[in-house]
Amino acid sequence: MDNSTEGPTDSTEGPIDVALAAHVERALAEYLAERHAGMAEMAPSFGSAVASLSAFVLGGGKRIRPTFAWWAWRGAGGPGDGEQARAVLRAVSALELIQACALVHDDLMDASAVRRGKPTVHVEFAARHRDRGWRGDPERFGAAAAVLLGDLALAWADDMYVAAGLAADRRAAALVPWQAMRAEMLAGQYLDVLTQAKGDESAEAALSVARMKTAAYTVERPLHMGAALAGAPEPVVTGLRAFGADIGVAFQLRDDLLGMFGDTDVTGKPAGDDLREGKRTLLMSEGVRRADAAGREVDARVLRSALGDENLASATVARVRELLVDLGAVAAVERRIDGLTESALAALGSVELAEPAGEVLAGLAVSATRRSS
Repeated sequence: MDNSTEGPTDSTEGPIDVALAAHVERALAEYLAERHAGMAEMAPSFGSAVASLSAFVLGGGKRIRPTFAWWAWRGAGGPGDGEQARAVLRAVSALELIQACALVHDDLMDASAVRRGKPTVHVEFAARHRDRGWRGDPERFGAAAAVLLGDLALAWADDMYVAAGLAADRRAAALVPWQAMRAEMLAGQYLDVLTQAKGDESAEAALSVARMKTAAYTVERPLHMGAALAGAPEPVVTGLRAFGADIGVAFQLRDDLLGMFGDTDVTGKPAGDDLREGKRTLLMSEGVRRADAAGREVDARVLRSALGDENLASATVARVRELLVDLGAVAAVERRIDGLTESALAALGSVELAEPAGEVLAGLAVSATRRSS
């Protein structure tokens, strides 16, 4: 992994609305460079680890969370430029540090080897231990580093939010969704591992994980945060949250499909990883349920045995894919995504927003649920 802490080269001199992702990148790069410099001076060895965290944060991602938060802010009447807008930009950019915490810890819990086409943090640090001939177990060292760096990302998310320069009343108002989002993310992570441990195959369990682990902190709460920063009235907050909840679940269902059928070169993760990790997704729930209902015992056994098999062969992954299509599970999930997108857009249409925010959010909803990576 590249240890550089330099930010993007994109110009961020233009309006925030026009180049939002570049502005987010710049805000993150500046904040991380400042924190890295302080850590490197205090403890050079830890500074090297922090450089890896910075590279991870700045090494990819669509910046979906800040984007939803920003357009909720704009839709609720927040200005697109000026010092107040730039304070909000810094505050919503901190969402990417919460995301970094979630990804680093999730990769460790799932024993994932690759993220965005590169070694995951725990794998990187295990290799660092091994290459340098340090004492002890490399994998245990890598796990410890991932726990600590994920925790650091979460702590710095709070720090970046507090130091963003928000007015005190706005910072306090947005603290409600901010705090709820962190707790819901962790609850979702726990439900994910609990569902795997219990072997719960139900659609209800899969959707519960999708709501808590993805929908809440990816879309619903960022929208809530942006609206709160703008002082939006309760009907606007309620409508945006309803929109975000449905789009967030649809986003996760699309992610599940990509995890099974996506191109590794595009997604950055090996196809079939969810199977090897034992993820009880709605896709697999539908497949098993339909195989059972049709009396296809052999096919149901293939699906169940694939879940959690760390040594799953590519041929078996291909067979599972065939079965999920043949059983109608893929089509069922696609219909669920379409239904959630439709209900989300209806909720969005009921909210009075300053344009172009409504149009942008509707576009984001479609792109989030039809994406290929």
